[in-house]
Formats: sequence, C-alpha cells, structure tokens
Amino acid sequence: MKSPLLDTRGAVAADAPDQDVAAHYGEPSQEQRALEAGTAFVDRSNRGVVTVTGPDRLPWLHSLLSQHLEGLAPGAATQALLLSPNGHVEHHLHLVDDGETVWIHVETGTAPALAGFLDRMRFMLCVEVADVTDRYAVVTGPAGEGTGPAFPDVAGLVTRIVPRGTPAPEGLRPAGLWAYEALRIAAHVPRMGLDTDHRTIPHEMGWIDEAVHLNKGCYRGQETVARVHNLGRPPRRLVFLHLDGSVDRLPAHGDPVEVPGGRTVGFVGSAARHHELGPVALALVKRSTPVDAELLAGGVAAAQEVVVSPDTGANVKIELRRTAANRG
Repeated sequence: MKSPLLDTRGAVAADAPDQDVAAHYGEPSQEQRALEAGTAFVDRSNRGVVTVTGPDRLPWLHSLLSQHLEGLAPGAATQALLLSPNGHVEHHLHLVDDGETVWIHVETGTAPALAGFLDRMRFMLCVEVADVTDRYAVVTGPAGEGTGPAFPDVAGLVTRIVPRGTPAPEGLRPAGLWAYEALRIAAHVPRMGLDTDHRTIPHEMGWIDEAVHLNKGCYRGQETVARVHNLGRPPRRLVFLHLDGSVDRLPAHGDPVEVPGGRTVGFVGSAARHHELGPVALALVKRSTPVDAELLAGGVAAAQEVVVSPDTGANVKIELRRTAANRG
C-alpha cells in the first residue's frame, strides 16, 4: 500500500522492497540527525501486521516459534523466529501481547505467507489469525510519543502499530527510511530479507540472544539450533563494514564481499550513509574469514568489525557488539 506521505513535498520513494514509503524528504542527513535526536518519526507502513487472538494464542505460538511465549506479560515486547524444518529462518517476528491480542509486525510483503502458515496450524485450538496490514501501519519515533502496541527499537526509538490514517505526531518532522536504516545498520541490527538469504540460520545473525530461547520445548527447526549451539559452529557470520568514504557510491544488496585476490567470502546485505560514521554496511561472510582481513564490498574497500564471533556455537556465548544507543 502506497503511503500518503509519498505525496509530501520533497518526498522521494525508496528502492524495492520499500518503494511504498519515502527514502527521504529532501534532506537525508538532517532527517537522520532529527530522528536520532527524537524530533522526527519514520513511516514504515510497508511492513506487514498480523494479529492472533483467542485464549490459546500464547501457548500455541510458543509451540510454533523459537521464543518462550507462555506467560508473556501484557505489554512486554519480544522477538521470535519461524524456522523451516531444517532450521533456516523463514520469518523474523516482532511481537507484543496486549492481554487480548498478540500484535506482530514483519518484513514487507511477508504477512500473507506468515498468516497463511499460522492459520493452517490452528487445528482445534481457540485462536484466530488475521493479516491486518490493510488496516494498521508501523511507525517509528521517539519514546513517549503516540499510542498502540509498542516495541523498543534502535537508538532509543520506539516502533508502534497504529491504525492507518492516524495523523502524524504533532511537533515531529517526517524522516525517510534512509534515516532509520542508517541507524539500524550502525546498531548492528540485521534485517530479514536484506541481510539474510534462504540458507540463514539464527546463529549466523546473532538472533540467539534476542529471538531464540534455548531451554524451551520442541518447535520446528529446533534440532538445527541445538546442534549448532552444542556441537558446532555456523558456516557464516554477520559483520559490520566501515566503507571507503572516498568512493561516491554504496555497494548494492547482494554484491560480493571479497578478500584481496578476488576470492568471494560473502555478500553485502544493507548499506547506508551514516551522518557520523560515513558509509557503512552489514554483510554475511564465511566464518573462516579472518576477523582482521580487509575486504572489498561490491568493489568498495571495507574494514570489518565483528558482530557475531567466529567462535559462536559449541556452547560459546554470542557477543553482539551493539552500540551504546542500541543497548539503551
């Protein structure tokens, strides 16, 4: 659904898959600074929204997803993964229960598939699943602004699910998706579908701490999670890249990441221009890539920073090097 804010003067549509919202409104750097300062909001209404209602909703979701959801307190936001039988990540869910409804927001275009899968798994339980993307939108802004289900986000921001047509928050300027993406990448937070591929497993992205509960009962794909955690290491790892600022372009999604000599060791996920750090990116590389190796990302020189340790797995605790803003 095309956002009405794209009709705002100066609005420029983002590239796919975000073409239904604005990349910026004519002042990308200022918008990013305003968002970080808490004086702007971001329209993320292209994300999907799914609801689950009924008295069995939490134990039922607990049995399907990677997170421990039985007894989830009303208003407590969490993350969860829906895995394939082989442990590959199919959906990354942000969810909160308000006491009557579980509200979920997911990557753009994925709500119909998620809702369809969940609906097929209801059997005789008292739950109802609905894709409500046409009625609700996702908005990110400063804490304390707005109402509706709330999810802590990067840089101290809060993401909310609001009815479509809700007026823009008073006193806040709109910031484009470029602003949010720059803060997300700087916080080392991967995005499903951009920083992942069809082979991604949770350990590679550092989602074990945030979206997986290692001591809960069976769920689809649990065998892979347990095997990597207890016996082995994942084949790849997420890295943060400081890109050469003298180059006038960013690497594109999917561009190869190479070591000197031209050997490909991974691919570029997300890239953005951060107002303080300059051009930055996230990439997924082979675990065996030396942590001090200089890289080429789509032909752009890049210095890597460890996000997921190459020693992840085999009962070695993942250490995500989050920024101070994201830890808050």
